[in-house]
Amino acid sequence: MNGPALQELASTLLAGAKGLLAMDESTPTCNARFATLGIPQTEEARRAYRELIVTTPGLGECIGGAILYDETIRQHTRDGALFLTVLVDAGIVPGIKVDTGAKAMAAHPGERVTEGLDGLRDRLTAYRHMGARFAKWRAVLVLGDGLPTRGCMEANAHLLARYAALCQEAGLVPIVEPEVLMEGRHGLKQCDEVTEEVLRTVFDQLYAQRVVLEAMILKPNMVLPGLACTRQEGVDEVADATVRCLLRAVPAAVPAVTFLSGGQPAELASARLNAMNGRWHSRLPWALSFSFSRAIQQPALEVWRGEGASVVAAQRALLHRARCNQAACRGEYDAAMEAM
Repeated sequence: MNGPALQELASTLLAGAKGLLAMDESTPTCNARFATLGIPQTEEARRAYRELIVTTPGLGECIGGAILYDETIRQHTRDGALFLTVLVDAGIVPGIKVDTGAKAMAAHPGERVTEGLDGLRDRLTAYRHMGARFAKWRAVLVLGDGLPTRGCMEANAHLLARYAALCQEAGLVPIVEPEVLMEGRHGLKQCDEVTEEVLRTVFDQLYAQRVVLEAMILKPNMVLPGLACTRQEGVDEVADATVRCLLRAVPAAVPAVTFLSGGQPAELASARLNAMNGRWHSRLPWALSFSFSRAIQQPALEVWRGEGASVVAAQRALLHRARCNQAACRGEYDAAMEAM
């Protein structure tokens, strides 16, 4: 492991208020999103959509890294250029999702554990040789009556830490993603308490597995009320609750926190990130940025709908969302930007 090089990459990946673009949807997830909009669920349609993303002019001005899926990292543009090459030429660092998905956890009804550790060392080496420079592993935790259990939290935290250690051994910066899901009736306070407990458990395991904190990036959920909760706090309340939670649980050695969007509406995700940076910037030990998927892609996908004639308009929509989120990283986002 080249520690200094990994630390430099982790620190500079988001320089200039850039964020990460999560375009690592699995084939079933991508197909489901296509089906909703009447787009053919074929390999060629997925390739064409991903080409639309990676060839968006100016994207590298706002996006420092792109998280790819195994299918995507092997794909080419219609002209035969490897997506990896197109990204690098645009100044975007390629990364790769390496977990194999969350599966039902034995003896824990309603809970899931992420799999993919078997054979991971060899897969990381192969991805590194292909050109990936960072990786991602996602753990999902359901918030509900008695959930998540300690067993589920500890199992997922241990796997995240084992994955992160293997990444650093292979020369890749690990993105550590523990996600407390938005679904449910829980309030902001309950999400705050559970998110803090999850993060503390994850960092306990990262310490135990000797992961270099300066050479990783955390990708957590924001502290949010459940989608079915009757009380939905405002942007500033969410921002304050999220930052306070992170300050209690995330070591200052971590260079950056890149939030997942988790199904939030695109504009609301930008507004919440903006409030965090605008209200707390001078007191933060780490950069606060974004690693959004739907909150950047969905508007472009709705414009494109599989139509070649809509590619340019879809790229404009994608770039607009990326620019809005870059502004949010600076605390400069304003709803008026949405009319531009």
